[in-house]
Amino acid sequence: MPIGIWLLLLWLVRKYKLLNTSYEKEKEAIWKLLNREQKIKFVAIFVILFLFMQLFWRMFFEFLIAYMQIRDALLLT
Repeated sequence: MPIGIWLLLLWLVRKYKLLNTSYEKEKEAIWKLLNREQKIKFVAIFVILFLFMQLFWRMFFEFLIAYMQIRDALLLT
């Protein structure tokens, strides 16, 4: 799901010129303000958050599967 949302965001930015222009301006402004160490921290935090997002989705769906199995077991008895 997070990868799908990321791809949708990239598609929207490429499709609409207004979004693309504002995205590029803000990216350049923020990237100029950060020094090298801050850029590395920013990218590392982004990667860590992305991995935790993937983990959250996995745990969420595992919970739903377990919940449905418990529900089915209770209804059949």
